[in-house]
Amino acid sequence: MDKKNAMRAGTVAAGTTLMMLLMSSPALALTRDDGDDPGQGLSLMETLGLFVLTPLAIFLGIVILVMIFDKSKKLPQ
Repeated sequence: MDKKNAMRAGTVAAGTTLMMLLMSSPALALTRDDGDDPGQGLSLMETLGLFVLTPLAIFLGIVILVMIFDKSKKLPQ
C-alpha cells in the first residue's frame, strides 16, 4: 500500500511541476506590457553590490548587534 501512495504522490508532483513549467513560459516575457518602461541594466559591480555585498553587510550587522547585546552569562573555563 505504501508503494501505491508513493507513486500517486510522485505523479501529482511531476504533473504539477510540468504544468507550472508549461504555464510560465519565458516566451511570454518577450512581449511588453502597457506602461512598461525598463531602465538601464546594472553593471557587474552594481549587481554584486546589490545582491551579494548588501545582504552580507546586513547579516554581519545583525550578528554584531546580537553579540554586543548578548546578556547570557559566560561559561567559566
